[in-house]
Amino acid sequence: MIPVEYFFVLSALLFFIGVFGFVTRRNLITMLISIELILNSVDINFAAFNRILFPGQLEGFFFTLFSIGVSAAETAVAVAIIINVYRNFKSDQVNIIKNMKN
Repeated sequence: MIPVEYFFVLSALLFFIGVFGFVTRRNLITMLISIELILNSVDINFAAFNRILFPGQLEGFFFTLFSIGVSAAETAVAVAIIINVYRNFKSDQVNIIKNMKN
């Protein structure tokens, strides 16, 4: 049996890697991947806290499944937006999108 603390450490690592990737990258795809890392760290926390607080119940796992579904829908919409940005501006860099304000 894996100790629950390992899940928290993994979740914290995924969260900080995601935040670092989101802040430092200028490519829309890598920013989307970073957001997905952050959401996956939240899912791991849901499951780990469910294991600690309610060992025989499945509320945390249902929240995790719901969150995965929302993440999938968010990713589909984000990829569609990125494809449209690329078609219009021929680039997937964030600083190119500033032209949309004009």
